[in-house]
Amino acid sequence: MTVVDPLDFPALRMAWLNLWRNRLRTGLATLGIVIGVVAIAAIGITGTALQYGATQELGGLSNTVTVFPGEENADNVITDSQVDSIERVATGAVVAPQRTETMAVASRSERRQVNVEAVSRPAALYDAAEGTIPSPMRSGALLNADVAAELGVELGQTVSIGGRSYRIIAILDEPGGFGQGVSVVVPLDDIEGDGYDQVTVVAADGEDAQRLAEEIPAELNQREEVVGTFTPADIQESVSGFFATLNAALLGVGSISLLVAGVSILNVMLMSVVERRAEIGVFRAVGIRRREVMRMIVAEAALLGVVGGVVGVVLSILIGYTVNGQLNGQPMLVFQPRNLEFLALGFGFAVAASTLSGIYPAWKASTANPVEVLRG
Repeated sequence: MTVVDPLDFPALRMAWLNLWRNRLRTGLATLGIVIGVVAIAAIGITGTALQYGATQELGGLSNTVTVFPGEENADNVITDSQVDSIERVATGAVVAPQRTETMAVASRSERRQVNVEAVSRPAALYDAAEGTIPSPMRSGALLNADVAAELGVELGQTVSIGGRSYRIIAILDEPGGFGQGVSVVVPLDDIEGDGYDQVTVVAADGEDAQRLAEEIPAELNQREEVVGTFTPADIQESVSGFFATLNAALLGVGSISLLVAGVSILNVMLMSVVERRAEIGVFRAVGIRRREVMRMIVAEAALLGVVGGVVGVVLSILIGYTVNGQLNGQPMLVFQPRNLEFLALGFGFAVAASTLSGIYPAWKASTANPVEVLRG
């Protein structure tokens, strides 16, 4: 099979030679295209990496529903009877009432004021880095890794929480943005109170959680709004909307960069045409048609766009690889479909802007009178 060299085409060969003659000017024009492509593709990829990280924080909790006292709840707590109603609605789901109170947590050498959460079934809500989380939980305490490190304690040792001694039966995973924000967990009955601060319902999946988020208020709020509900899917929707707006704004900035680069190429091509008036006049005098002259000039502009686009795409991939590795620990996410769209958009915009910028100089060169050009 014969391999076709694209420079075998006369217009492309001439275009390449003309660009090579003015390497510095060609390089500067190409740099403008590279910056524009990076502004579109790399910024878009960075936005995708940030969105992925934010949604991953919420992904593990997408099947949970938080029930809290509503605006018309006079006692500002969820009662036992309301918990029973929630359990009737959420058949098959884990219903975990919770109380929260700020207490002093102390080891032999350190003392901290932290939010202590009392839960009956913590295994459905938290993950253990060390030890095992029981369900139901009737004794002992759970500490997250940060609090354990600050107090200088380890699994199996004893700490004082609110003046009572507890053995540490599990160390929770490092606190995350949304999932592991709890510091200390104790059995539900160890914090006294009338009612509960909130109830967490762990459903089978995200779709079931959305259904329960609608059915629970419908069941309990028949006369007044005694409870409200919240799901991480609500945040996910807001996060997705925010990043969509952010990406659109950043793409607008990148597009302006490419338009500026297109104007630069227009200027470069006009200067090139002026400098080569005699050369173009000779072409026309020996019978080169206007169409061929125009094709050569447009090919020069298009080559600038292609070279700048390729370099910009490569740099954007390197930037995206680094950003995804640092933010999400998965550098190969740079090749996910959404990011490939940004790369294609940046490259396509670069070639289109460059080609369009070469049309007017090409028309100006092709319509020049060869006799007047040679006389001048």
